[in-house]
Amino acid sequence: MKVVGFAGFSGAGKTTLVEQLIPVLRQWGLRVSVVKHVHHGFEIDHPGKDTWRHREAGAYEVVAASPQRLVLMREFERPVELTVHDVIRTLHPGVDWVLVEGYRDSNLLKVEVWRAATGKPVLYPDDPFVAAIATDSSDQLPQTTLRPVLNLNDAAAVAGWLLDNEDRFDYVPEAYI
Repeated sequence: MKVVGFAGFSGAGKTTLVEQLIPVLRQWGLRVSVVKHVHHGFEIDHPGKDTWRHREAGAYEVVAASPQRLVLMREFERPVELTVHDVIRTLHPGVDWVLVEGYRDSNLLKVEVWRAATGKPVLYPDDPFVAAIATDSSDQLPQTTLRPVLNLNDAAAVAGWLLDNEDRFDYVPEAYI
């Protein structure tokens, strides 16, 4: 399993880049999973549906399975901040690539997504885990860098860079325990 993070501030284009990378990697026959860090509560269930009713009744976990998909919902008794490594451990082991969006402060190798137009600072000068920078503003990077600078608007080129450097992204769970 290869794991790469995509980090940056809101509005930089992380979701769009990850969304565009998925079909490119799939075209090359790779199985892709995505881990998205959400800072606020979210719902994927709907009031009145069976799974919602089971959760409301107090089930710790509810699994809904069909021939097309499986969904696991787990309710924590009190708030728990899972690390990115906790979440990765729950993924199917047959995945080729895991694209992690968010977890900006994690110790995963990551691609920083940065746009000058957002007015937000860059991460790479202070984050040793930034392996490359994907941007549409390479001429406006505030500090020079030896890291690769990738075209944010060319998902195929970003995917090509990931595959050319795939050994760097091997995920060894024991290294993060």
